[in-house]
Amino acid sequence: MKLESKIGKVQEKDEKIYLFLTDFDNFKSLIPADKVTDWQSDKDSCRFKIDPVGETGFKIIGKEEYKMIKLTSLDQTQYSFNFWVQLKMINDLETAIKLTMDVNLNPMMQMMAKKPIKQFLDTLVDQLCKIKY
Repeated sequence: MKLESKIGKVQEKDEKIYLFLTDFDNFKSLIPADKVTDWQSDKDSCRFKIDPVGETGFKIIGKEEYKMIKLTSLDQTQYSFNFWVQLKMINDLETAIKLTMDVNLNPMMQMMAKKPIKQFLDTLVDQLCKIKY
């Protein structure tokens, strides 16, 4: 199941956003604190529990400087997924950002998870538009 976020506009250069997002120690600030427990991270990966999904985590598997970051689920998590962050400079002071997630779930789980995952992606975009880089 492939889901895309809304497109956000961040008042910052793509380079700053890219450098922020390629260090998972920064990533915790993007996820609502009331939903996350047991956060662990280093530069290239993170692991946490998120309500109601359960334990999850991801690691960076590909980068295109200032344009794209590709992530995948850690081997020990219960759901396998790929996740892309796409950045596109609009002008010197504004960057468009879109998130895409491809989740491997059975059809029954897809029906239950589609809306929460879409909301999660849109929430991440909203957070990316608010924070200071």
